[in-house]
Amino acid sequence: MIVINKIEDLRKIIKKEKLEGKKIGFVPTMGYLHEGHLSLIKKAKSENSIVVCSIFVNPTQFGPNEDLEKYPRDFERDKFLLEKEDCNILFYPTVQEMYPDGFFTKVSLNVLTGKLCGKSRPGHFDGVATVVTKLLNIVAPDNAYFGLKDYQQLLVIKRVVKDLNIDTNIVGCPIVREKDGLALSSRNVYLTEEQRESALSLNKSFSLVEGMLLKGVKDANKIKKEVIKYIEGFRFTKIDYVEIVDPETLETIEEINGNFLMALAVFVGKARLIDNNVFTIN
Repeated sequence: MIVINKIEDLRKIIKKEKLEGKKIGFVPTMGYLHEGHLSLIKKAKSENSIVVCSIFVNPTQFGPNEDLEKYPRDFERDKFLLEKEDCNILFYPTVQEMYPDGFFTKVSLNVLTGKLCGKSRPGHFDGVATVVTKLLNIVAPDNAYFGLKDYQQLLVIKRVVKDLNIDTNIVGCPIVREKDGLALSSRNVYLTEEQRESALSLNKSFSLVEGMLLKGVKDANKIKKEVIKYIEGFRFTKIDYVEIVDPETLETIEEINGNFLMALAVFVGKARLIDNNVFTIN
């Protein structure tokens, strides 16, 4: 695996590989890799000739009171894990390389970003859309891989790619969970052993929803209230949001008449954790 820090150096290599007919797969990350990230690398390896992974903690998607400086980082560990997975190229740019002096452009959406994480983290998805647009233009991959844990992010990226005619296929990959059901996240490292038990309430709440659906409950607000009550029953939890929305538009659903997404964001101690599940109604 080669490590590249400069945009122009990466572009030269990508152009050479493409001239040789190689298909490029891309996995953008903020580092501190876990099995969820590595599952994306494995998927990319199975479908492409060359796999590029980027590690860049993007400052433009963090708010003033968020954990940019404390966000977990371990480059040597990440590099080791990527080498074990036979990743071909690691793109590891500096902030100055990605946002040089005089950088003024922002990619912003008028849809999908005003709800869920976008509502509680103003400007977050402008930062995501901008950096992903830059990365896709730099790497020019045939396929790019994103986890479904960040469901709203995936919809935002798909919309940006469609609207800006970016020639990359966006692939959404299933949530990877630990044995106890906790969705893998770089922020799980913040959890104490006691807090981890509270964190399991997110995934466990989906079973509560399944039970209510089996009993014929169709009132989305009633389901939300029960989920909120359940999660708040755990010691270290503080709810940011619990929402039931349309899986395509993220519009709020009042009555369950078809498939829906339940999306959660919950503070457990100092960690802000997200999870989601798409419920299929036959």
